[in-house]
Amino acid sequence: MSTVETIRFKLREGIADEDFLRRNRTVEAEYMAKRPGFKSRQTAVSADGEYLVQVHWATAEDADATIAAFSGAPETQDFLAAVDVSTVASGRYQLVDH
Repeated sequence: MSTVETIRFKLREGIADEDFLRRNRTVEAEYMAKRPGFKSRQTAVSADGEYLVQVHWATAEDADATIAAFSGAPETQDFLAAVDVSTVASGRYQLVDH
């Protein structure tokens, strides 16, 4: 069954939206899209500047493996440097209808 991971966060002070979106596109192309089980990824932003990233995985195990490696991967460091870690909240869902 497909797994959907969500992460909500705000940007660090001084990071412009345009700069973050560049970093976001890079981490998707250079890291996420190359991971086993990756299906798709969407990014949205609220009126108050909170970002929501939603990632679809083939299995929960695929999501777990990527999450475990994410913070140490060289390809993710520029993305992580833009995120205010004190605002991060994540969730996991099983896709039941599509």
